Amino acid sequence: MPRRHHDVGGESGAGPIDQTEHQLSDWEILADAINQVLGVKGIRRTDESRRAREDMDKELYRSLSYYERWTVSMETILAEKKILTTEEIDRKVAEFEKKWGEP
Repeated sequence: MPRRHHDVGGESGAGPIDQTEHQLSDWEILADAINQVLGVKGIRRTDESRRAREDMDKELYRSLSYYERWTVSMETILAEKKILTTEEIDRKVAEFEKKWGEP
């Protein structure tokens, strides 16, 4: 099976994995909480989340941080299941950014 763009393990120039502990920002904690709730409520399954991340455009995938990938995959799943549209999500994000600024 050929490697896909998300599989960078051992890739030349990828560098070592940073395994140092770091403080999560508020939005990362919230993203993890939302992801957990979607799982507990049966809205998303682990395999769906993995597929949504692995199917992202290569440039998009590589430009995003870990939790940014999670939020994009959650949006994808919510839109696929017609729970929310991408327009509804984008509108709400714009409201949050106007109120609190960008994370």
